[in-house]
Amino acid sequence: MRKQLFPFFLTTALLFLSFLTSIPTLLGQSVSLNLPVYGDYMRRQQLLGNLSETSSFMIRPLYPTEVFNKSNGLDLDETFTDEDLSEFNFSTKDNKGRFQLLPFMMKSQFNDAYGFGINDGPMIPNKGMQYLINAGVYFEYGPLSIQVQPEVMHASNNYFQGFPLDHWESTWLQYYEWLNTADIPERFGGSPYTYLSLGQSSIRLNLGEFSVGISNENLWWGPGRKSSLLMSNHAPGFLHLTLNTRKPVQTPIGSFEGQLIAGKLQSSGFEPPHQNYSHANTPLYVPKRPDEDWRYLSGLVLSFQPKWLPGLFLGFSSVSQMYHTDMDQLSDYLPVFNGEKGPESISKPNVDQRNQLSAGYFRWMDSSGHFEFYGEYGSNGNSRSLYDFLINPDKNRAFSFGFSNLIPLKREEEFFQVGMEMTQTGQTVREVILARNSWYTHPHVRHGYTHKGQVLGFGYGPGSNVISLDAAWVKGFNRLGFELEYINHNNDFYYKRFEEIKDWRRKYVDIVPSLLAEWRFDNLLVSGKFQYVNTLNYKWYLENHPEIYFVPGLDQTTFVGQLGLTYLIR
Repeated sequence: MRKQLFPFFLTTALLFLSFLTSIPTLLGQSVSLNLPVYGDYMRRQQLLGNLSETSSFMIRPLYPTEVFNKSNGLDLDETFTDEDLSEFNFSTKDNKGRFQLLPFMMKSQFNDAYGFGINDGPMIPNKGMQYLINAGVYFEYGPLSIQVQPEVMHASNNYFQGFPLDHWESTWLQYYEWLNTADIPERFGGSPYTYLSLGQSSIRLNLGEFSVGISNENLWWGPGRKSSLLMSNHAPGFLHLTLNTRKPVQTPIGSFEGQLIAGKLQSSGFEPPHQNYSHANTPLYVPKRPDEDWRYLSGLVLSFQPKWLPGLFLGFSSVSQMYHTDMDQLSDYLPVFNGEKGPESISKPNVDQRNQLSAGYFRWMDSSGHFEFYGEYGSNGNSRSLYDFLINPDKNRAFSFGFSNLIPLKREEEFFQVGMEMTQTGQTVREVILARNSWYTHPHVRHGYTHKGQVLGFGYGPGSNVISLDAAWVKGFNRLGFELEYINHNNDFYYKRFEEIKDWRRKYVDIVPSLLAEWRFDNLLVSGKFQYVNTLNYKWYLENHPEIYFVPGLDQTTFVGQLGLTYLIR
């Protein structure tokens, strides 16, 4: 079946591409999710009414040339580059093509004691220094656009303590039940780590609002500023075919945005901690099969802005991944064909070998009040019937809610920004916890919902609950602020292991105050984030005392410093 389907898809794609090449269109580069400052800046400018309100900001990367009708998508206020004088950003003599040097970007991160951090692309859990460098060129001619933007990352990858060996043997036994159903290594080997990739590169053919091509870019699906349940830039970008809109498509009932992808997910190549540990002479670690080296991922996201409700955006997304060796029918290739709803009591082998996630979300913004409110609700597994969902909506769910508001200050163009976001992937239904049916893990696709060892969605991983508050002074690209995060790590594991012994002292919690700074110096954008991570009961470890109940657990602290430099070439 697979051999018959491949020529069909190839022929269809070639015919469609040849049709696109015969039609002129407007073009523009995308803005990388890993580029510091820019994403938050564009979102603020939309809330201030300086950029078009038609973009939902729920499907990224954005194409500012198309969405915001700008001649240069990286020069939104037209103060970075004078194209009439620039030697590196210019149009061809016939005005059908364009060449542009993309910004040079370098991000560095220092972790003092142990790995911490999310939404940092190919960066890894690391102690010590790590660096990410990104640069490239963009070229377009007619409907063809080529973006070459590779990334290189290097981490010192020094040793740090992971899951303590002093945990009880029964705790290790249950911990490995999670490690065997996801590829999330604590540490990426025992030596310095270097990763070179295509980064944010793509090659596309474009027709008006639509684009089709091959890309390695990071994707973000959902309205969140800090978290996304299905697609974020926490992991490295992965190679994928894409058919997507580059600007909202206007219809009589409103505007639509969307993306359809087919991609390749890979394993990290690293083993979990202490993989030789055994219980009752049985190894706890169950190695992945050699033929499970990569997985096929299909995904679909749609966003709708009703004509009669300006500022409101509604969206839906769905992903399905499975081992390439298990694919043998059409429904394995396209997510729109593999729901197969029905009672859980009926065995569905074709569904069981797929890891499926879906989410619905909304975003409401009001530029006159400089305010936005948004939320996302996700379901782990796409085969539940509507009746089952209505009876028990809390089963296998995850959610995220947040808001942001820009309050004008006395000085012109200065604002005080306040925001909050709460995300929960930890489960509350007991049977789900006992069955270890956590987000981003899967009993058959035992690499879980990961790429290169990192979760594609919410960066804190399975069973985690987070609430964050932020406040900042902002003016244009400049921002000075403070953030406070409360992170409860893998509550599913905690309740599965420790709830039966009624030990509520062991929750693994991070309390993280942070200082934020972003500033523009001519064509140089500088960003910094400095975090003090105060960890209580690191990796759920607490040593009991025979006479004292409230004993401190394995409490630790680490300092995390991040510095980003982005230079936009004139």
